[in-house]
Amino acid sequence: MNNERHRMTHSLDALTHALIDAARKAGADAADAIAVTGTSVSIDVRNGALEQAERSEGTDIGLRVFVGQRQANVSASDTRADTLREMAERAVAMAREAPEDPHIGLADPAQYAKDWDIDALQLADPTAEPDPAALQQDAQQAEAAALAVTGVTNVSAASAAYGQRAIHIATSNGFSGGYARTDRAVSCVAIAGEGTGMERDYDGDTRIFQSDLRSPQDVGQSAGERAVARLGARKPKTGSYPVLFDERISSSLIGHLLAAINGSAIARGSSWLLDGLGQQVLPDTLSLIEDPHRVRVSASRPFDAEGLPTQRRAIVDRGVLTGWTLDLATGRKLGMPSTGNAARGTSAPPSPTVWNVALTQGAATRADLLRDMGTGLLVTSMIGATINPNTGDYSRGAAGFWVEDGEIQYPVNECTIAGNLRDMLRRIIPANDARTHLSRVVPSLLIEGMTLAGN
Repeated sequence: MNNERHRMTHSLDALTHALIDAARKAGADAADAIAVTGTSVSIDVRNGALEQAERSEGTDIGLRVFVGQRQANVSASDTRADTLREMAERAVAMAREAPEDPHIGLADPAQYAKDWDIDALQLADPTAEPDPAALQQDAQQAEAAALAVTGVTNVSAASAAYGQRAIHIATSNGFSGGYARTDRAVSCVAIAGEGTGMERDYDGDTRIFQSDLRSPQDVGQSAGERAVARLGARKPKTGSYPVLFDERISSSLIGHLLAAINGSAIARGSSWLLDGLGQQVLPDTLSLIEDPHRVRVSASRPFDAEGLPTQRRAIVDRGVLTGWTLDLATGRKLGMPSTGNAARGTSAPPSPTVWNVALTQGAATRADLLRDMGTGLLVTSMIGATINPNTGDYSRGAAGFWVEDGEIQYPVNECTIAGNLRDMLRRIIPANDARTHLSRVVPSLLIEGMTLAGN
């Protein structure tokens, strides 16, 4: 970590402890605090010229206090001593009026993470923040590459961005830890065709290390080619057909599974997987592994927002659901230990979320699955969603390509795909094309017998 980031995290450490001291003086029985500081820079270009440049810097703080079994959370973006005192007094006054909750509270000190190696995770690029001119050049190169694709008539957005942030979390009973993160991104949205026949598509890349980023020319060219490929789209046939979810959007299916096993949904009783623990939810050849310790991956972290160590776990083991995603409060409510999955911002208490997940990849290529599906739909983008959280009934607007005899025939849009998630996920057939640098590593997924509503 460079000296600037070391100073950042050190000052955040002091800030969180000052917040906890203020909470104790104001009458809190216990407290935890979070401090986040960061810089973000984004550059947008249009027609080769700078359209918008934004830079923001700031520090945000959050304090959660406990008075008995009552809690309150306050936040601010002002770090003066008077503000810290006023925050603590306000939080304690709010907590005294809050309803009692038997499940809230800090972890036992013995549960806290210890001796982590933050450098091993490589979450922050030590190279310097890029000059705005370098970001502008990236955006211009992406735009130019898209416009160079035959059939592209416009580029609605070409952007490059950089961010760095540091976070520190502390509790009144002994935990204190923090780390820094960086990210670098380039994206492009291309438009092909004219008038009512206009189509758009995009591409983009985001990495922790600037040296890992795809070239802006590659991103722009890909966005342009994708937009042109969608020209002449029409509605597909209505009926029951196999649907191949392209790798770009297949992770949304796994996202629905992860939402259904979130401790908050389970504790509320509003999940189509309420009875799913120990049940088969995926084919028995597939597992879903959470690993928060992958190097240079965006959702990696050594500890969660409650100071508990993060750990690798098989969320689904050979098709069988093994557990919920829990923080301390939802775990206590369900009579289970936290899985080390608490996340939080400054303005609210922790809640459960997942870190990096990877679905078992298949042996077949996407082309193999296209060939095997015969006649059906390759989905490359989706809009809107109607998901019934209690039943798992699924309906989404989709666009992509119609496939016959295993070959792509023409682009399609304005159709709806529907099914039930419980049935759909048990029938998925994975390809082998997942991008392994992503936080959600999910290949293209084929599902037989989905309902298509088109013509």
